[in-house]
Amino acid sequence: MVKLDIISDPICPWCYIGKTLLDRALESRPEHPFEIEWHPFQLNPDMPPEGMDRRTYLETKFGGKEAAHEAYKPVVARAQEAGLEIEFDKIARTPNTLDAHRLIHWAGIEGRQTPVVARLFRAYFQEGRDIGAHEVLGDIADSAGLDAALILKLLQSEADRDEIAARDAKSREMGVTAVPTFIVAGQHAVPGAQPVELWQKVIDDIGAQIAAN
Repeated sequence: MVKLDIISDPICPWCYIGKTLLDRALESRPEHPFEIEWHPFQLNPDMPPEGMDRRTYLETKFGGKEAAHEAYKPVVARAQEAGLEIEFDKIARTPNTLDAHRLIHWAGIEGRQTPVVARLFRAYFQEGRDIGAHEVLGDIADSAGLDAALILKLLQSEADRDEIAARDAKSREMGVTAVPTFIVAGQHAVPGAQPVELWQKVIDDIGAQIAAN
């Protein structure tokens, strides 16, 4: 197996698009060698724990409603190109994602990371749910086959907060400034939402190298 580390934030639309395109490549190459692990990166580490109104957040970040609309045009276009309808109008709040990253971390212990990540993306970008809310995270955990009662108990504690912060900081120290960032075999960084064809080529090249050895 070849390790594919994915540095991501579940409120990042480019991460959602990037995962969708990677998934299609993996589906087209069912014998792919990748072992996937998801790693935390908070786009908004200073976000209040309760999050904030999304319109306020966007207008503050981009300097007004019109500027925010212009900034998201490439995202909308790329999502549509990928066959994704992101329901931005349903998203009322921009959450703090620390607890979502804790859930992804715990899911990794159970071997359920990717299903949880998929459900977080769907909850936020398709259903407009607040993925900073504990009850939403508990519901996502339950739908992915995790013990929701245990997850809710852990969310009420300080468990692994420092771990997530340290891993986020490590990515930044490595030079990661934007997500998604994919790291192949611990060596080759592939930034951004890459097309299906690129991932197919990467998989085919790795397969050829493995066959030659």
